Amino acid sequence: MMNGFGRRLPRMLLSSRRAYSTSVGDIFNPTPDHEALRQMVSNFVVNEVEPQAQEHDRLEKFNMELFKKCGELGLLGITADGEYGGSHMDAVAACIVHEELSKSDPGFCLAYLAHSMLLVNNLNFNGSEEQKSKFLPDICSGAKIGGMCMSEPNSGTDVLAMRTLARADGDEYVLNGSKMWITNGYVNGELGDLYLVYAKTGDLDNTRDVSMFIVEKGMPGFSLGQQINNKCGMRASGTAELVFDNVRVPKANIVGEKGNAVVCMMRNLEIERIVLAAMSVGIAARCMDVMAQYSVDRKAFGKSLSNFGQIQKHLAESYAKYTAGRTYLYKVANEMKLDQAGQRLETDGVKLFCTTMGKEVADSAIQVLGGYGYIGDYHVERLWRDSKLLEIGGGTLESQHKNMTREIVAGR
Repeated sequence: MMNGFGRRLPRMLLSSRRAYSTSVGDIFNPTPDHEALRQMVSNFVVNEVEPQAQEHDRLEKFNMELFKKCGELGLLGITADGEYGGSHMDAVAACIVHEELSKSDPGFCLAYLAHSMLLVNNLNFNGSEEQKSKFLPDICSGAKIGGMCMSEPNSGTDVLAMRTLARADGDEYVLNGSKMWITNGYVNGELGDLYLVYAKTGDLDNTRDVSMFIVEKGMPGFSLGQQINNKCGMRASGTAELVFDNVRVPKANIVGEKGNAVVCMMRNLEIERIVLAAMSVGIAARCMDVMAQYSVDRKAFGKSLSNFGQIQKHLAESYAKYTAGRTYLYKVANEMKLDQAGQRLETDGVKLFCTTMGKEVADSAIQVLGGYGYIGDYHVERLWRDSKLLEIGGGTLESQHKNMTREIVAGR
């Protein structure tokens, strides 16, 4: 549909599929199961995610019903073992889900990531059988929602400088401190249900003596602190400070061995970084489609915009960046082992490249659309706002530079 100014009203989702691989057996869909997953999530996005995305961003509201539908589809436990309600799939599957969701609603996808990767995947690979039997079924189904607590008000990239402390007291640990920037820290004004919390369990100056605890809503002293509103982007996910004031946590809730959670942390950061890259790829895909279609539909000086060299530069360079990033992403995902650490060089590298790529493609889309790109109707301004967080969360670009350089020069 066109209005009187030649403005194309927004379409439901992507109509052009030329930019995407649909062949079973390539790196993007290595098996029929991956292809079926992609098609299922794509349909879910068109029918369920897209219609609500703009409104929930505007209201800064999380869509809990949509989250529960993800549970019904088996997406919340995409990498978790089947015996606990998971789908028992791999890193490629995780990337497929994040890529497809982010074509429409990166804010919702970020909340999905915090739950499915930072909580479910983390507990699945690091928890005891008793812990997995007790907690995974409800968080795989969507009956409960949660996340992971690592960053603090004064320690972000320098995460091992955390000051949250757990002291042993009989059969319990007493937890004190606070965590900041916690995705799913609140859900529409209320504390979430379940969190994995990193804390020091020895001397605060010992950067390696870190343990991970399962903390549940309702434990005395565990409360919601600041609710972070008016964010630049990712407004459909809740971000908060969580406070621990003499919270008594049973020793049965320590995940893995005491003082050994740094390994769990680093392993889970690797999957976090590649799915953040997948989100950027999804953002870039949507922006590519919008600007390509607009460049054909919009006329200036008697020609479609796609005839002008300035616009061709945006289209061609954006497509090259997008294709390079998507290929890098799925190369790394196909090689990744979720139960192993030590894949930092490539997982940092793909996040470093793809997150900036996604932001640049979104920026080009706004530039091609001009004034129309600056308003919400075409979605690219929202995707542009959302894209910036991906250069910060899960490790800043600067931390990727540091980590990668350390790996590249090691042993030389």
